Formats: sequence, C-alpha cells, structure tokens
Amino acid sequence: MTIELGLDTFGDVSADADGHLLPQAQVIRQVVEQGALADELGIDFIGLGEHHRDDFAISSPDVVLGAIAARTRRIRLGSSVTVLSSDDPVRVYERFATLDAVSNGRAEVILGRGSFTESFPLFGYDLNRYEELFEEKLELFAQLLEQKPVTWQGNTRAGLTNQRVYPLVEKPPLKTWIGVGGSPQSVIRAAHYGLPLILAIIGGDPRRFTPYVALYRRALAELGKGALPIGVHSPGYVADSDAQAREEFFPDYKKMRDRIGGERGWGPMRRQDFDAEVEHGSLYLGAPQTVARKIAATVKALGLARFDLKYSAGPLAHAKLMRAIELYGTQVIPLVREMLA
Repeated sequence: MTIELGLDTFGDVSADADGHLLPQAQVIRQVVEQGALADELGIDFIGLGEHHRDDFAISSPDVVLGAIAARTRRIRLGSSVTVLSSDDPVRVYERFATLDAVSNGRAEVILGRGSFTESFPLFGYDLNRYEELFEEKLELFAQLLEQKPVTWQGNTRAGLTNQRVYPLVEKPPLKTWIGVGGSPQSVIRAAHYGLPLILAIIGGDPRRFTPYVALYRRALAELGKGALPIGVHSPGYVADSDAQAREEFFPDYKKMRDRIGGERGWGPMRRQDFDAEVEHGSLYLGAPQTVARKIAATVKALGLARFDLKYSAGPLAHAKLMRAIELYGTQVIPLVREMLA
C-alpha cells in the first residue's frame, strides 16, 4: 500500500521559554523553518491552515508556502484548508497556480468551508448564505481546473464570459482536494466534482468515518468516475516516550481546546478526557512506535492514500515542534511504511 505521510499546522501562536506568547510574525518565520526541516527529512507534504484570529498566525497560507517553496526541493505544499466560501475562486486559483510555478509543480489546494467563521464578516459575506457561497464558488473553481475559457454565472460574484485565468499550470490539473468535517453532503459534493477527499478527524474513533469513505466510493462509482485518493487530517505529537509526549502536549493542547471550547459552549477539557482521546480516539500522540501503530491502523481501516499529522497545538514551543517533526520524519514514517508493507 502506497501512503503519503504529511504534516499540517495552523501556525498556532507559540510561547517562549518564559511562557510569553510570541509575535505572529515570528511564528510565521518559525513555520517556514518547520517546513524546511520537513523537506530535509523526506516528509511528503506540509499543509497550512487559513485563519483570521489572534491565536493562529497564518491568514495567507499561499504566501507562507511560497517562502517554504524557496527553501525546499521536494515536499508538496498545500493549504489545510483554504476557506473558499469567503474568498474568490479566481484569485485562489491564480495564487495556487503561481505557487505551483515557483515550487516547480509541488502546489496543492485543499478547499473547505473551515471550522471558524471570522472570515465571513471580515470580507463582507453573509453567514446566512453559507451553503450557497461554497456550492457556487466550488462550481466555478472546478471549471477553472480545466484551464479552458470559462463562462459562468452565479449569485455570489460577477459572472464570467469566455474568460481565461492565468498563470496556466504547467502540468494540469492543479491538485485539488475537498476537506470535509463529517457532512455526507460534502462527501457527495467531492465525488460529484471528481475531487479527492480529506477527512478532518479531530476526535473520536477514526473508524466512525468508515461510512463516509463507503459513501464517497459508492458515489464515485455511481457517477462513473474512477477511484480517487482519500486522506485524513488529525492532531498529534511525537516525543521520545509516551509519558513525555503526554506531559509536554497536554497543558498547551488544553489551553487551545478550552479557548475554542469556551467560544462554542464546550466544557473545559479534563485530563481523563485527553487520555481517553489518546488511547481510543483521534489524538496520535506518544513515542514513535506508538504513533506509527495508530497511524497504520487508521490507514488500514479507512483505506487511505494520505495521513497528515496536525503537529502544532496552542502555545507549544517551537523547539518541541521541531523535535516532533524530526521524530516523525526519521522514525514514525519508516515504521508506518514497514507496518503497511
């Protein structure tokens, strides 16, 4: 089984040795260093999430990916995700086609609706049109992937009449995924457009997504489309031992989880909840052997072509993130490949 193993980060604003939060600009520069290390270690992919809030530093993934492209040679570069609903499909396509050019064909874009809504009022979009915005803009983006003159009419942006978009991708199509958080309609939508699927599994037993995988494959077959890759994005952390991973990760993960939970009406995360998620859920945390076993089990259960570890969490320090990337690249990835051989 061929499996791509990648990393994701939202550019979580990390802390210095004294616990003070770093400037977002410094965090962005650290993300570039993390991407460069991932490339040196042979990691397949790095994805950067788009957010517009003070606890995540990256609002323009394609710009940061361009900086990583200049420092790297082989790693594939993508978003995780680009919030298409509050962006313009033409500009998204142009930016990632440009990234594809400067990286010599390594660009990918993962399109999604995002799990936060700050971008909608920021860019003047009505949240009441949430579904319409994504559906229409995805329809246009799918046409742009063909690199032909586009004629399109909708309600969410100006129409196009026999217009082309530049730069052209040298080896089309631009690799495009649909990121899904657990909506059957989103799974069917990805199949309808013939786009590969990324499942964001951030809690619970990953096997509960088996019906979504089956639905996607059935929809592709019914639509007369060939098999397409499926990937998973899940959080995790690698340290030299299981105990060290839990003790280093839990305090900062809890800070992130409790802040977001406070905005959404969730209760504070308890240590027993955290431990249960590590042992039985979708938190890929521990020593390299532990993390590798869990990734391999998920890959087998869901028939995946890619697994991306979201390695950053709240104010977790840059040095710890770099060590986690090192262990992931030098130990976890070889172990996973061996287990799946």
